[in-house]
Amino acid sequence: MELEQLRLFAAAARCGSISEAARRLYISHSTVSRAVSALEEELGVSLLARSNRVTGLTAAGETLLREAEALLAKAEEAAARTRAAAEQDRG
Repeated sequence: MELEQLRLFAAAARCGSISEAARRLYISHSTVSRAVSALEEELGVSLLARSNRVTGLTAAGETLLREAEALLAKAEEAAARTRAAAEQDRG
């Protein structure tokens, strides 16, 4: 499981559409789809409820979305703190 996969999954979950997530992120549909599929394969669960399109999240998807958003926020916080520390070193 990689942060980028979680970021793309979270985007698809929030948008309610793999296509819409891809459009908003300026990447291909297949990139988002592959990331979500890889997570599903790795975890052995379905994350998105699908018919012909995404219709929502499964219970596992809802759980992963909450966890992914927390991890992504923590990663951004770590990056910001790292940049701030580097600025202190320079100045």
